[in-house]
Amino acid sequence: MYQPQPPPPQPRSKVNSRALQGCGCAAALLLAVAAAVFALYWFVFRDRGPKPPPPSGGELRVHVLDVGQGDSILIVSPEGKAALVDAGNPGNGKKIVEAMSRLGVSQLSLLVATHAHADHIGAADEVMRAVRVENVLDSGVPNATKNYEDFLKAIDETGAKLITAAPGQTYDLGGGARLVVLAPIPPFFTREQLRSGGNEPNANSVVTRLEYGQFSMLLTGDAEAQTEQRMTQTGAQLSAKVLKVGHHGSKYATSEDFLREHKFETAVISASANNLYGHPSQEVLDRLRAANIKVYRTDFQGTLTITTRGDEEYKIETERAPKQNEDMTAGREAKRDDSSRSGFVAYPDTGPPPRTRPSPQANSNRRAAGR
Repeated sequence: MYQPQPPPPQPRSKVNSRALQGCGCAAALLLAVAAAVFALYWFVFRDRGPKPPPPSGGELRVHVLDVGQGDSILIVSPEGKAALVDAGNPGNGKKIVEAMSRLGVSQLSLLVATHAHADHIGAADEVMRAVRVENVLDSGVPNATKNYEDFLKAIDETGAKLITAAPGQTYDLGGGARLVVLAPIPPFFTREQLRSGGNEPNANSVVTRLEYGQFSMLLTGDAEAQTEQRMTQTGAQLSAKVLKVGHHGSKYATSEDFLREHKFETAVISASANNLYGHPSQEVLDRLRAANIKVYRTDFQGTLTITTRGDEEYKIETERAPKQNEDMTAGREAKRDDSSRSGFVAYPDTGPPPRTRPSPQANSNRRAAGR
């Protein structure tokens, strides 16, 4: 963030020292006032784009698709324009395109690639080759993987317009709905600035806020606690009706400070039932419960569908109900650390379903049956 700099020192002239001190005090006071005005401008009055148009009253739909250990969120505006925020893992393309077809979506006005990890852009090339995509919004932080190369190649081959995300960008989805970009905020986080295990693509995720009348949803990608802190410090509008929980419920995101300083009513978590990284973590679920935020999870409830007409009311429907043994408030045990040290971000595997040990009664039944 730019800060006003004091003027360079001037040569001392032969004047009365008391008068000089008076001038110095006045200059310091003026500088302090200027700094205060600049800070007020930056945090309160800085340009955040035009005010959103009034809601048309039509239905806005947000589909948090169940793509396993990844993110893919399909937004359909009241006018039928569609945006896709992330595209899951390699191989998820067919599932995403089939969901779009069922929902009457034949093209995308905008594809947001929150960051260049395989669990977020893995099927982006598949989607771009299956349906027309007008614009692709990218974080601007590259990743040296074949998956990212395939993503860029698909943009070139399909003619989609590649745009680097910047705070303040606004995308009109029609009918009074819009997406506002909040992050990444320059300068980008570097490896040296990140906490132990932090990751540059995650910390520099594209964060957007979906706005439609009185409804809002914060879409955080894999933004980490440091990202949350920087956005808060720059005065970004972060409070929202619905929070897409960062990094699949990782303990490194959705910090206590973030939840305390901003208001959310509902949280949605996209994760796989078989992931090895403890997503969602018990720490995050406890923080959400302490903040009185209702939680929905794709691992237990499948695809989540949010609908609203832009008033105070919104509805969330789930693909299925949790099974009897699925506790919505229980986190997962981590088999690997969900940080850059473990290779998680480059190879996001879910692993096989956990093996269950048969009960003694089951063993005795097998023996009795001669098996």
